[in-house]
Amino acid sequence: MKQLIIIAICITFITSCSKHVENYIPNISGYWEIKKVTLPDGTVKEYAYNNTIDYLEITDSLNGIRKKLKPTLNNTFETSNIIENFEIKIENDSLNLYYKTHFDTWKETILLATESQLKVVNKNKAVFVYKRFEPIEITN
Repeated sequence: MKQLIIIAICITFITSCSKHVENYIPNISGYWEIKKVTLPDGTVKEYAYNNTIDYLEITDSLNGIRKKLKPTLNNTFETSNIIENFEIKIENDSLNLYYKTHFDTWKETILLATESQLKVVNKNKAVFVYKRFEPIEITN
């Protein structure tokens, strides 16, 4: 009986620790600024300032778009109007975004998506850490 209780506790612990990547989906939409990139060789590049940001929007339960935007001083954005469409798939406890353009197709895996942070690994195994974009307030 004691062994059954220990086994039940272990199973409960293991299943409660498994990732529920579908919970990341509501946090993906928004304006994201790259904070740092970790390359496969361990090199880390920190970004103190970015002249472009990524705008991601979930357009329905399984699809979305990404646009590159350039913030302006009056809290608006300039854009080239180039839109990358993606499809969301949950595969093997991973949340994957599949992109397809006229020029290329690729996959990115969402490692974390919270209200304030987005962590993505691309096909080259570079890990991108984003923070929510906050416009710069200029006061006189």
